[in-house]
Amino acid sequence: MNSVELHFDDRAVRVWQVIDPSTEMLLDEGESSDSDVRVTLPEGDGAYRVQVAPRNDRARFTFVDAQVTDGRLLTQAPRRTSAVAMSRQRFFRAVPKAFVYPARSLTRNHKLMTSMVRRDILARYRSSFGGTLWTILNPLLLMTTYYFVFGRVLKTKFEGGSYVLYFLAGILPWLAFSEAVGRAPSIMLEYRSFVKKLVFPLETLPVNLVISGAVTESIGLAIFTLGLLYARHALPWSVVWLPALIVPQLLFTVGLCWFLAALGVFLRDLGQILGFVLTAWFFLTPICYPESQLQGNMRTLQSFNPIFILVHGYRTVFLDRRAPDLVPLLGLWIGALALAILGHAFFHKLRRSFADVI
Repeated sequence: MNSVELHFDDRAVRVWQVIDPSTEMLLDEGESSDSDVRVTLPEGDGAYRVQVAPRNDRARFTFVDAQVTDGRLLTQAPRRTSAVAMSRQRFFRAVPKAFVYPARSLTRNHKLMTSMVRRDILARYRSSFGGTLWTILNPLLLMTTYYFVFGRVLKTKFEGGSYVLYFLAGILPWLAFSEAVGRAPSIMLEYRSFVKKLVFPLETLPVNLVISGAVTESIGLAIFTLGLLYARHALPWSVVWLPALIVPQLLFTVGLCWFLAALGVFLRDLGQILGFVLTAWFFLTPICYPESQLQGNMRTLQSFNPIFILVHGYRTVFLDRRAPDLVPLLGLWIGALALAILGHAFFHKLRRSFADVI
């Protein structure tokens, strides 16, 4: 069997570990009080890292990288380092992976995701009288209800335009966001058989929710476009800016869904808590009432509300016929990208424990 030997000048008690460098999984460990520490590697070819540290001070250690190929051992020279330095190196190695891994996973599994989203949408209305027609009726009835309550009963008015147009422009991003985020905490429990029994790309499940929500928004967007054409007889040139709003909207939503999907496995009350949070979020954002009603600190706080930036951007593009404000839009892009990266990393970190908890 292959082994790695390290020589030290004293006979202090040292702890040694054999680690798989690609996964950082602990393969074997032990102790030695000799000045010559001999560590036997596991059987089989592969890459191994041997770490040796004093038992009373493991912050600094000596390590040797070894490669076993066809039974032959190749080792590098021993190096000294610290846990802090290793953590710093892992962080810098993880930065490019944080950008690459989510995109690579979604690209590899796009056919599976398309199939699951289609099946999810059809399953909602299976055996119902309206069938898939409910994919159109649901957002239409929802928008009509809000319009009736706030536009007719409460007689809310927007400055300089039709209430129905301003309301619909504001609720479009909320439709996709609330549908995906509201279901995210329970998505792992809903597909628990995939978590327990199959080798399955679990990170795609929250993304499927975002895509389903985007389908709902696209139907609402079609309804709104028809209404805008009827009222104003043309679409403004500024709609070319719409992708600049939709992309960070999707990134922000999927990042939050990754966080909530992972937390929902361990915190079963999260769905109930989130229902209240989403209701409060909706009414604190000027969707069904004019932005001019926000004064002082409330107006200032809205600059940190990504949904408000989206609502204002949609109204600016569709109704004010100009490009969205660039500074808030840039902040939204940066925040959404950061949340998507951190959300995926958080989900990836916790996914190994899902099967044990579920």
